[in-house]
Amino acid sequence: MTLDMTLVTTGDVTLTDRRTQASWSVNVGSFMLGTTTVTRKEYKAVTGGPPPVPDEEALPASNLSWWQAAEFCNALSRLEQLSPAYRLDAAAETAEWDRDADGYRLPTEAEWEYACRAGTDGPRYGPLEAIAWYRDNSGEQPHPVAGKDPNAWGLYDTLGNVWEWCWDFYDPAVYGTYRVLRGGGWFDEHWSCRASVRRRSHPTLQIDDVGFRVARAAPRAG
Repeated sequence: MTLDMTLVTTGDVTLTDRRTQASWSVNVGSFMLGTTTVTRKEYKAVTGGPPPVPDEEALPASNLSWWQAAEFCNALSRLEQLSPAYRLDAAAETAEWDRDADGYRLPTEAEWEYACRAGTDGPRYGPLEAIAWYRDNSGEQPHPVAGKDPNAWGLYDTLGNVWEWCWDFYDPAVYGTYRVLRGGGWFDEHWSCRASVRRRSHPTLQIDDVGFRVARAAPRAG
């Protein structure tokens, strides 16, 4: 199967961390990013097992650990005869990213924020009610992907619905192997659904408002 992907062209983004008051700028190269988070139907189609009931097929795949998200990327790469991006050893808690691979992977948090902002510089790329499912309008449950307005680059649900795993460690010196989460989810208050907000979680944890979207290298010119 093939996921719907959006080309994100190169540019710069400044990331901030409220806890440490640090900020840092990153030049983001062009890449492809999932137009939506991976759905339950897509996750089951790639990994096997019974399909979700029809009413839940378009809901974001959630309750998935970082390891499961990374393993999905490799599985989808193999299905499409692409080079897997990751060498994974969950028992040893090691993951290596082959940056020359053409397969699927998780976005870096710089890629994620750059794509989420879509050229804007405020906390959100539009009015929250129009772009995101969050505590005030979600009924405290997830909703089918692409049900709210996309950002200017055509990406849906980068804010709200489910938090999204990124490749990066959050702060290895303090939190060890904890990985970055971005975007806010259906249970979060409005202040968590902002482009700059960083959250962390242990990569083995499965949380009902955490999902992911995939990235891969942009097609080579010519």
